[in-house]
Amino acid sequence: QVQLVESGGGLVQPGGSLRLSCAASGFTFRNYAMSWYRQAPGKERELVAGITRAGDTTNYADSVKGRFTISRDNAKKTVYLQMNSLKLEDTAVYLCKAQIGQLTIWGQGTQVTVSS
Repeated sequence: QVQLVESGGGLVQPGGSLRLSCAASGFTFRNYAMSWYRQAPGKERELVAGITRAGDTTNYADSVKGRFTISRDNAKKTVYLQMNSLKLEDTAVYLCKAQIGQLTIWGQGTQVTVSS
């Protein structure tokens, strides 16, 4: 069964940090690029960061550049999102995605709330 399971979300104050994890199963993780998206209430889902299958190239939304870092551990079949200097506007459900040919796999998401 192809599956992505996110964890690590929570409540954090502005300026704080969180590290999200996305554990993959049911497919050959190392063969596919991975990405993190987020969706805030009333807003469209947006791409936050992406990483190639080898982890040698990454890309970020302008809104998170310099604050967020995506990484992966192919041995653990896990992709991470380190989020620093969090802002109120980073509040959202964060989801990871795998594109396996024509098949798009989403995790269930993890809630990140930035609030004072």
